[in-house]
Amino acid sequence: MSKNPRFTILEGRGLLAVAGPDRVDFLQGLVSNDMNMVGTDRAVYAALLTPQGKYLYDFFVFELDGALILDCERAGLEGLKKRLSLYKLRADITLEDRSGDLAVAAVFGEGALAALGLSDQSGAALAFGGGIACTDPRLADVGGRCVLPGEKAETALTAAGFSPTEPGEYDHLRLRLGLPDGSRDLIFDKSILLESGFEELNGVDWDKGCFMGQELTARTKYRGLIKKRLMPVTFNGPPPESGTPVMAGDKNAGEARSSLATEDGGIGLALLRLEALENSTDLAAGGVSITANRPDWMAVEE
Repeated sequence: MSKNPRFTILEGRGLLAVAGPDRVDFLQGLVSNDMNMVGTDRAVYAALLTPQGKYLYDFFVFELDGALILDCERAGLEGLKKRLSLYKLRADITLEDRSGDLAVAAVFGEGALAALGLSDQSGAALAFGGGIACTDPRLADVGGRCVLPGEKAETALTAAGFSPTEPGEYDHLRLRLGLPDGSRDLIFDKSILLESGFEELNGVDWDKGCFMGQELTARTKYRGLIKKRLMPVTFNGPPPESGTPVMAGDKNAGEARSSLATEDGGIGLALLRLEALENSTDLAAGGVSITANRPDWMAVEE
């Protein structure tokens, strides 16, 4: 991958604006991160869970033009909007799909953050190109994200010294670093945040107070109930389809998730049982051998 600053427009992302006087308080009681931290100088990563603490949607939250902008999966935007509408009650807010006039870009490569005037502090944000840019709230190593007026996005990024590239280049970086990509890696109404790296990737705030699913999420943490982790893997052959069981001999060791073919096989993410990682080095999915690559950011369970 080129070391020069690059950008790619993430066509699969949608933008949902939560506006109105109660926007912060409304989201604060629902999502996993602290909405009081979001401002023109900071963005956060968060999730909406079921009351049982299971994953529904994840998103980045920016402040732009007096609204909270949720950078979410485009395919899930309408579902997220409907889900939030259920909790609106008397809250003075509006929910508006801004995907038609705003776009999301990922920026990465050597010098990408500096080109935008950003520090390497996760979530650091500033005004850029008529919108907002931030250091990725999950992990600075992946670069930054921008929410920009759609018709001006490419022009603004090119003028800042970025070169356009294919989404696959960003996907390769994401997979190598072990970052989940919404429903490609997380299962609706099933996945658990702490198995999926949300604590280390700054997606949960333990001091903010209650949020939907908070009690069971906290119980998972404090009782040491994490038995699986979503992590990067390399495939010694063509990557299997998402959902393919990962086997350690004749025992189920997990499940393959999103992947990308490479010249020498493939890379991807897999949800793996920690017990299998400790007791076996022979993992395979769909007849293809797998090597787990625990990333530096991932905590080691006691």
